[in-house]
Amino acid sequence: MLPDSAQPPETAETPAVTDNPPVTSPRPRLSSHRRLIKDILEVLFLVLTIYTGVNLATARAIVEGRSMEPNFATGQLVIVNRFAYFFSKPQRGDVVVLHNPADRCKDVVKNRSLISLPFVNQDNSVGCEDLIKRVMGLPGETIQIIGGKVYINGTELAEPYLAEENLCPSGCDRAFQLADDEYLVLGDNRRNSYDGHSFGPIKRELIVGQAWIRYWPLDEAKVIPHPDYGTVSTTPIQLPTNTPSPTPGPTSPPDASNYTGSFKVTPPGR
Repeated sequence: MLPDSAQPPETAETPAVTDNPPVTSPRPRLSSHRRLIKDILEVLFLVLTIYTGVNLATARAIVEGRSMEPNFATGQLVIVNRFAYFFSKPQRGDVVVLHNPADRCKDVVKNRSLISLPFVNQDNSVGCEDLIKRVMGLPGETIQIIGGKVYINGTELAEPYLAEENLCPSGCDRAFQLADDEYLVLGDNRRNSYDGHSFGPIKRELIVGQAWIRYWPLDEAKVIPHPDYGTVSTTPIQLPTNTPSPTPGPTSPPDASNYTGSFKVTPPGR
């Protein structure tokens, strides 16, 4: 037996040698081409979603005609809020856009698309453009127009936004008893407007939305104000028997470009 000092030194075990090379993970490679395509598709999807949402909620329109002078003029661009009356009802003084109530325009309105397509004019029927008017009479009210003044349930409305030369002191007297789902709309230019004087009350379903913002011309850009009429009687009155009844308006205005006060949807970007 060898002494401890003579014992052979212990050696570490040598790993077995194999023929297989060590496995290494592949180095990551960036595919710039695929990434670029993906980014473009994501941006296009986002733009399309925003565009669709904006067109569902609003419309951009151009004022044509004199019926809302002096507060709106031909060539002004307005944003119309289509969602304004989803959760509330039109109020007196609201400037609204409504479908033309003429019988000959029913099919045009029915087939009109809600979303405007870029650079495409959807409405090819002259004289059936949407109208811009101001809500004056609400459901259930008694409306009288006498000497150019509007009376709601016997209460005269103060309308400081009207110009004296735009009033109609004679030949425009009317009287209406509105049903529970009817509104009376008038132009601010009472002398020259195709409105409730001619076609009478309208149904709620004809109202497209509320004229919300005027954005052109820039020096007149602002949120469209809402007038305060003060306290108005809420009790309908009995119409006198000698009050003129509404008379049917013309099938088409004599000069639509100056008379109706219409709205046309403009291509996006204007």
